[in-house]
Amino acid sequence: MLFHLLKPAIFTLDPEKAHRLTVAGLRAMPAGPKPVPGRLSVNVAGIEFPNPVGMAAGFDKDAEVPDALLGLGFGFTEVGSITPRPQEGNPKPRLFRLVEDRAVINRMGFNNGGAQSAAERLKSRRTKGGIVGINIGANKDSSDRIADYAHMTRIMAPLASYLAVNISSPNTPGLRALQDEGALIELLDSVIEARAGVCPENAPPIFLKVAPDLTPTDVDAITRIALDKNLGALIVSNTTISRPSSLRSHQSAETGGLSGAPLRALALQRVRDFRTATGGAVPLVGVGGIGSADDAWERIRAGASLVQFYSAMVYQGPGLARKITRGLERLMKRDGFSAIAEAVGTE
Repeated sequence: MLFHLLKPAIFTLDPEKAHRLTVAGLRAMPAGPKPVPGRLSVNVAGIEFPNPVGMAAGFDKDAEVPDALLGLGFGFTEVGSITPRPQEGNPKPRLFRLVEDRAVINRMGFNNGGAQSAAERLKSRRTKGGIVGINIGANKDSSDRIADYAHMTRIMAPLASYLAVNISSPNTPGLRALQDEGALIELLDSVIEARAGVCPENAPPIFLKVAPDLTPTDVDAITRIALDKNLGALIVSNTTISRPSSLRSHQSAETGGLSGAPLRALALQRVRDFRTATGGAVPLVGVGGIGSADDAWERIRAGASLVQFYSAMVYQGPGLARKITRGLERLMKRDGFSAIAEAVGTE
């Protein structure tokens, strides 16, 4: 209720400034209790998630408020993307609300304070529990991006519930080329080797975050590699560089990645594509355009074991995670399932 009263004032602010104020507010507030395992629990890659609803990467870029987000009812949160060295990202303005479309365009460019400061914050919370994935990226000016991912793995693997390898942001030139088969094999081999060097036991699973703008050939190649490298999950998907003809906002011509409601159909189709390609052998995390329990349930029935959102919270506020989890319990009961895992891929 408070969010909806404040929303008109919040929307008068520059989106990036509003976001920073939101993070500062969460940092200042005592964290609520973390979700506990129950009817919505689901096991993915050996991790018991108390519920399948997660905060997507991009909200908490510098690992400032993971516990506050878990206290909002998220079953897990993913911090980052974090790069080895601090970087400013792309020139401002670089974040745009498409209010008429309930969407966001960003061209942030992996702006973050770097691995060292984020690692210190993550070390300080290690005893607090909760599932915190760490999304890793490469510096824009790096001469060896694969080396950047290996370096990030050595720093973050001991601190992560899972590592999310992000090669799908459209806002770092050339990054998506790492989705090509040869480059992806080399990248994952490097990450796996680096993980083994610092976590010979109890190594966190590796999740790979892919773009929605993939061809069937891309999907098949990524699936083969995911199976061969025994990845923990595929995160499907990142923002899109496409622009649906249905967009109404005057901001829709801005360059960058589009997220929010207009991404729903494309991201849903990619989950279906990867479910078909993998035959269910690789868990999927459904992301993109999820703004309700019905959206989350549709993604689960299409093949996702977990779901994430971020842009929808811009429009619906911090109570959305609990609203979606309550709705999932109702939908699961309505459709005769006793566990989330039973519903995955049953559409």
